[in-house]
Amino acid sequence: MPLPPAPAKRAAFLNTEAIQTSAKTKSTRRTDEKVLPSEPVASAQSPKAPMAKTHAPVAPKARDNRHESERRRDEERQTAPLRSSTARTKKTKHTGPTKLFVLDTNVLMHDPMCLFNFEEHDVFLPMIVLEELDGHKKGMTEVARNARQTSRTLDALVATHGADITTGIKLDGTGHREVGGRLFFQTQVLDFTLPSSLPQGKADNQILGVVEALRQVHAPREVVLVSKDINMRVKARALGLAAEDYQNDKTLEDGDLLYSGAIALPQDFWIKHAKSVESWQSGNQTFYSLSGPIVADLHINQFVYYEAAGEPSLYARVTEIRGKNVVLKTLKDFNHLKNAVWGVTTRNREQNFAMNMLTDPEIDFVTLTGTAGTGKTLMALAAGLTQVLDDRRYTEIIMTRATVSVGEDIGFLPGTEEEKMGPWMGALDDNLEVLAKTETTSGEWGRAATNELIRSRIKIKSLNFMRGRTFLNKYLIIDEAQNLTPKQMKTLITRAGPGTKIVCMGNLAQIDTPYLTEGSSGLTYAVDRFKGWPHGGHITLARGERSRLADFASDVL
Repeated sequence: MPLPPAPAKRAAFLNTEAIQTSAKTKSTRRTDEKVLPSEPVASAQSPKAPMAKTHAPVAPKARDNRHESERRRDEERQTAPLRSSTARTKKTKHTGPTKLFVLDTNVLMHDPMCLFNFEEHDVFLPMIVLEELDGHKKGMTEVARNARQTSRTLDALVATHGADITTGIKLDGTGHREVGGRLFFQTQVLDFTLPSSLPQGKADNQILGVVEALRQVHAPREVVLVSKDINMRVKARALGLAAEDYQNDKTLEDGDLLYSGAIALPQDFWIKHAKSVESWQSGNQTFYSLSGPIVADLHINQFVYYEAAGEPSLYARVTEIRGKNVVLKTLKDFNHLKNAVWGVTTRNREQNFAMNMLTDPEIDFVTLTGTAGTGKTLMALAAGLTQVLDDRRYTEIIMTRATVSVGEDIGFLPGTEEEKMGPWMGALDDNLEVLAKTETTSGEWGRAATNELIRSRIKIKSLNFMRGRTFLNKYLIIDEAQNLTPKQMKTLITRAGPGTKIVCMGNLAQIDTPYLTEGSSGLTYAVDRFKGWPHGGHITLARGERSRLADFASDVL
C-alpha cells in the first residue's frame, strides 16, 4: 500500500473515505454487541416481573450500609501494610533445597559485592581464599581495591551483632535484606584426597579439595564451585565436581541479543494500521500517531523503517509512547548533499539514523556499535565539528579512549598528557585528514588555517585523570568503548555536566581487554541500561563503508 501524503492539519486521518466506511461498520458492530447481551436479560426477566419489584427496595438498604462498608475499607487499608509485609517475608523464605556455593578468590576480586548476589543460598570461603585476598590487597590497581573492599565487607559481617562464625553468619546483617543465606568460613581442617597428578600445594587444587570434602560432608546437598577461571572449572568438572561461572556481571548471555536501536516494520504494516494512523506536520518534520500490537515492541528513540519494492519508504524515530499509542517522527535525510555535515554525507540507512542522533540537541547520550569501517569515528567527529564551530552549541570536543594495546606494550611514552595519548589517537588523525579534504574552496592557506582551528578545539584526555572532573557544554567522544569495564563506563558518563553530549563508540567483536567479553563489556552495559531513555539513543551500524577490502575482511576473517 503506498504511503499517503501527510496532511497539513494536525491529527487529520489518512484515507478518510476508507476510515468513514470502516467507522460505520465498527459503530454498527459495537451497537450490535451492546444490544445482544441486554436482549436475553430482558427476555429472561420478562416472565418474572414481580421478582423485579420485590428486588427494587434492596437498593436503599445497600445505600444505608455504605458507611459501614467504607469503615471496613478503612480498616483494610490500615491492616494492608501488615499483611503485605508478612507476605513479603513469607515470599523470601525458600522451601526447596538450598545450595552451598564455594567462592574462588577471583570472584571476590572481580566483584566485592558478590557475597550478596546468591539470594537464599549459602556461601563458603576456604581459608586459602582469605590468604590469597591478603596477598593481593597491596597496590593501586582495581584488583587490589576490590580485595580491600572485600576484606572490609567480611569484617563488617563478622562484627554484626550475634554473629557466630562456627554456625554461619547471616548475610543480611549489613542491610542487604533480600539475601537469605549464610556465610561460612573454613574453621577446621577438611579431609580430602586428590589425584597425585595435581600438586597439593597449589591454591586452586586446595580449593578443589575443599569442595570435594564439603560434598562428602553435606551430601546429598549440592555443593557448587563458583570461579572466573576457566581452567579451574574444567578441572573441577573432570573431578566430578559441580562448577559454574559468576554470571552476575554479564549484561547479556549472547551478544546477538543486544538492542540494535532499529526495527523494520512488517510488509503489511500500512494495510493493518492505515485506518488508525493520524498525521500532522510541524516544521519540516511529519508526525504519525498510531496504535496496534507493534507498540509493545518499541522503545523511545528507537528507529523504525518501512521499505518495500515499488512503494515509498518511511524512516522515522519513536518520540513518544503513551499506553497503546506511539508517535513517530520522520528523519532528516543526511544522504542528500544539501544536508551534508562538515562535507560528510551518509551512505546507508544506519548511518543516517546515527547522524540524526548525533545532531539532535535533545539527545545527550549516543552509543554506536558496528564492525570496522562503518564510519563511527568519522560521523562523530563531523557532527562534533559542525556543532562546535558552526552552531556554537558546544565549546570544544574532548576525545578519550581506553589505552589497551593489541600486542605487547612498547613501554612508557614521553611528553605531556596529550603527547602520551598521541600514539593511541591515530584514528583521530586519519579522520581529521579526511574531514580537512572536504574543504576545497579556501585554498592551501585556508585549509591550513582550518586545520589549526580544528586542532585548537579538540582536546585529547586520558582516562586515568577523569575522576572528579565535570565537563560543561562539551562534546565528549569515547572511542574503543568496548574495552571499558562497566565501572569505568559509569565513571566517564557521570562526568557530564549541563549541556554536555557523550558519544560512545566501539566494536564488540574486537575486545582487547583480557577479562572482558561481549556480555560483560561496559559498552554493552551502557547500551542495555540506557535503552528507552528519552535523552539517549543507540544504533548498530551494519555495513562497512571504509573500502571493499575492509568490508570483505570483516565478514570472512
